[in-house]
Amino acid sequence: MSVIADNCPDIEVTLVDIDHKKIAAWNDKNLSNLPIFEPGLKEVVSRNRNKNLFFSTDIENSIKNADMVFISVNTPTKNKGFGAGYASDLKWVESCARQVSKYSKGHTIIVEKSTVPVKTAELIEEILVSNKKVKSVNKKTFSVLSSPEFLAEGTAIKDLENPDRVLIGGSDKFAINQLKDIYLRWIPEEKILLTNIWSSELSKLIANAFLAQRVSSINSISALCESTGADIKEVVKAIGSDKRIGNKFLSPGPGFGGSCFKKDILNLVYLCRFYKLDTVAEYWEQVMLINNWQKQRISSLVVEKLYGTVSNKKILMLGFSFKSNTNDTRESPAIGIAKDLIENGAELLLNDPKVTKNQIEKEIGIRELEIDKISFGKWEFVNDIYEASTGADAVILITDWDKYENLNWEKISNLLRKPSWIFDTRGIITDDLLQKIDSNFWQVGYPMTNS
Repeated sequence: MSVIADNCPDIEVTLVDIDHKKIAAWNDKNLSNLPIFEPGLKEVVSRNRNKNLFFSTDIENSIKNADMVFISVNTPTKNKGFGAGYASDLKWVESCARQVSKYSKGHTIIVEKSTVPVKTAELIEEILVSNKKVKSVNKKTFSVLSSPEFLAEGTAIKDLENPDRVLIGGSDKFAINQLKDIYLRWIPEEKILLTNIWSSELSKLIANAFLAQRVSSINSISALCESTGADIKEVVKAIGSDKRIGNKFLSPGPGFGGSCFKKDILNLVYLCRFYKLDTVAEYWEQVMLINNWQKQRISSLVVEKLYGTVSNKKILMLGFSFKSNTNDTRESPAIGIAKDLIENGAELLLNDPKVTKNQIEKEIGIRELEIDKISFGKWEFVNDIYEASTGADAVILITDWDKYENLNWEKISNLLRKPSWIFDTRGIITDDLLQKIDSNFWQVGYPMTNS
């Protein structure tokens, strides 16, 4: 919405939420306090806020005055009831549709931005036209479109300003052209793809599933490289040079995270099973199984290399966000790895440039005062990486922040208690640096190296 406001100064864009604290943060004069960290976002907000970009809790009047409403709410995986563990929970999408139906005036175009299962637009349409009496009195009419985003966290602003494609799904030509005209302000027409609404909804799920599949595929090969003596970077270069494959999403790591990949794959599995495509469902479910296996493999490897126990050992974990250049911790591989090590008795020291202590506490769900220190470990947030390294038994690099790549790894190695280990799950420590490290060293996708 901020990018739309930035490129369309004559269009008034209002973002609404029921969370007063969140809206207050978006309106905070200190742009460093915005709820989301995303490179370039605060600059875009700064240029447009209170000009044609507004943040409000006045949902009723905002809907009344809107010609177009974007539904951009979370669609988490259901944790109970039918489809629990796989199907998407659409309660907030439904709630938004009911509010639009209640408060809108005249003709309103509703745009699905949330990642939703196929046929969600049908649900929205049924809700919008359900109150025929209100519709006839106030002459309300609606059009429903699907226009999912394909941006990546960490590069979201760049992805929005120069997208690979924009997708608009629907059947109402007037509504399609209204939305298309907005995008045409800064996006070439050849990049705007028009589909039916079901193809649009499904395309978002499939795009995320294919990307997640590539991550799981290369992570499975990273383990094979470690066992056979192959070099994962050389393998990636070789296969990525094939124009049929390409080199995107072929970086091995601790597993994928974020708000979409896991949720969308599980939803895809659920859809396949719903339509009796069990073999297809099993295929996509393997992508999740490999991802979980990779995280557990790293946890168990750390315990194994630290002589079978991490009890009362200090381990410094660098990075908690699921990827660099974002403070998003949803489904971060750091969560499961941290829990595994704490449950095995480790004293975990956690650092991240953008993730706060409160975020970590919320995700891990373990507070030191509640832990039986005899059988469990503990964790604390640290700011000074070199101080935290002093006397630690191991360092685990989880998130590929530039800050970590530029650390003095020779100094860190010297500060560790010997015999020590450095575990690089992102492959950012170079061979030149490795020659200076006086520690045992493991890097994802490489044969084991002992200094």
